[in-house]
Amino acid sequence: MNYRKVDATLAAALAETENAEEPRLAVFIHMKEAPNASAATFLETLGVKVNSTRQHIFTATISPREVKELSKQPWVRYVKLSQKLRMLNGK
Repeated sequence: MNYRKVDATLAAALAETENAEEPRLAVFIHMKEAPNASAATFLETLGVKVNSTRQHIFTATISPREVKELSKQPWVRYVKLSQKLRMLNGK
């Protein structure tokens, strides 16, 4: 795992995870550049839809094991855990 590419909240979530194969982590994948063919293929194996060759940020729900593999890729800038949004008026 390349912890320099993983934000603190994602690292904490990974530490609390019991099953490394269960895809339950909603993440943002920030790329250094738009994905080339091999990067797009790798992302698609994770279930990520690559719609544009100019896209630099992707979302996915992946397992801790997949986060580990993703963090090792040279074209990944960082991986950030998605946060649940709350309504402003509290409802």
